Amino acid sequence: MGMRACRFKQSSMIERAAYDEDAQSLCLSFKQTGKYVYYDVPAQVFDALCKAVSVGAFFNTQIKGRFRCRRDPERRRFGPNA
Repeated sequence: MGMRACRFKQSSMIERAAYDEDAQSLCLSFKQTGKYVYYDVPAQVFDALCKAVSVGAFFNTQIKGRFRCRRDPERRRFGPNA
């Protein structure tokens, strides 16, 4: 198994997605807010996301609020909320 990824050139919300099949984790790179990792995401959800006509709409209805997530631990922020 391993890692898979896809890019979203037409999306105004999400730049790219990476999926770790072994860990069932989905990393989404948002254009405005950075990277977030979603846990226990089935491979079918990643596949459907990559094929979605509207990536943002798919995220809002099928991923957001449905899976445990956190900001990418490797992302470094500067400022008072770091």
